[in-house]
Amino acid sequence: MGEHPRHITHHHPRSCQAVKAVTAATAGGSLLVLSSLTLAGTVIALTIGTLLLLIFSPVLVPTFITLVLLITGFLASGGFGVAAITVLSWMYRYVTGRHPPGTDLLDQARMKLASKAGLMKDKP
Repeated sequence: MGEHPRHITHHHPRSCQAVKAVTAATAGGSLLVLSSLTLAGTVIALTIGTLLLLIFSPVLVPTFITLVLLITGFLASGGFGVAAITVLSWMYRYVTGRHPPGTDLLDQARMKLASKAGLMKDKP
């Protein structure tokens, strides 16, 4: 026998709806208070931070610039050192005949230069 879908309707009493509304209003109100406190704290912190930055900027700005230049110098010297070690390692392998990458291109360029130099030497 066929089952007929039963439509069950739930009628919440007004007291249950009132509790939901009060709970939602309480949660919304507390979140509103928290967000307003956060905004007030942010404004106060920005005000104090701006005043401190304004007072100490004659000291902080040159210090910051000096630190940036020092860090940049150390990073650049480290990078140049790594590049120099890489080049010296490649040259050592080339001189000892271990055939590092790019040797073929270097030999081709050397041959082209030698042939062009020979042509220039033979011209009257």
